[in-house]
Amino acid sequence: MDQQFPRWARLPLRPVGPGGSDHVIFRLGDGLSVRLPRHEGATGQAHKEAEWLPRLAPHLPLTVPTPVAVGEPAFGYPWPWAVSRWIDGEVATVEALGDSTETALRLAGFLRALQCCAPPDASAADGRPDLTGEPLGARDRDTREAIAATGDRFGARAMTRLWEAALGAPAWDRPAVWFHGDFHTGNLLTHGGRIGAVIDFGGLGTGDPAPDLTIAFTLMSPRSRHAFRTALGVDDATWARGRGWALATGLNAHTAYAATSPRIAAQTTRQITQALIG
Repeated sequence: MDQQFPRWARLPLRPVGPGGSDHVIFRLGDGLSVRLPRHEGATGQAHKEAEWLPRLAPHLPLTVPTPVAVGEPAFGYPWPWAVSRWIDGEVATVEALGDSTETALRLAGFLRALQCCAPPDASAADGRPDLTGEPLGARDRDTREAIAATGDRFGARAMTRLWEAALGAPAWDRPAVWFHGDFHTGNLLTHGGRIGAVIDFGGLGTGDPAPDLTIAFTLMSPRSRHAFRTALGVDDATWARGRGWALATGLNAHTAYAATSPRIAAQTTRQITQALIG
């Protein structure tokens, strides 16, 4: 920090917990945050956010991170890292907002606005694997293994039916749109009891918006989920793929972390069971 950004050398640097599986987070002074990737798979986020968030932010109804600088590898740390403006807020919780129709409508409005932003032209996107995302089918093997491992807990037959319906749903056949890519409660901040900010755009990409429907199953109740789907105008095929994404990501996190983190165990249990409800 001192050598790359000497203007911030005297500011206090404090860790922020619990952080996430991809980044270690620090607060720098009162107005800045520093995010350092924990593993190689998260190393592209600093440059991606610096490139795209300034273009998207003016069109979005909720606050998103404001990139300030990208740090380069140094002193044995091997990856680029990000400095952004600090955003005040509390992480969204099911207890506070799960049954809130207002919250569901605010999130639908954010996704509508994001999807209306002009994506890169097709030729540019084709040359940018960091923007294309992962097809749902790429998770087939891991998801089926996770279903087998957790079938006694959640119901292997029901999960298999959901998963096969998601894989069999018609693919997105409309123009590519922007998606957040990791749209869940941990990446939503509240201020004054209302959703105020969306953070962590490492999964940002263009294509099928179904991955962002995961929020309907991590945060919402059946009642607020219905309001969300109606406001967003989601067709049956996209909803089926969204349920598949919720199941796959929930199972992945559950099998990886539930044994060591009661918080993640509770969150992913809810996500999986809500996805099964629909």
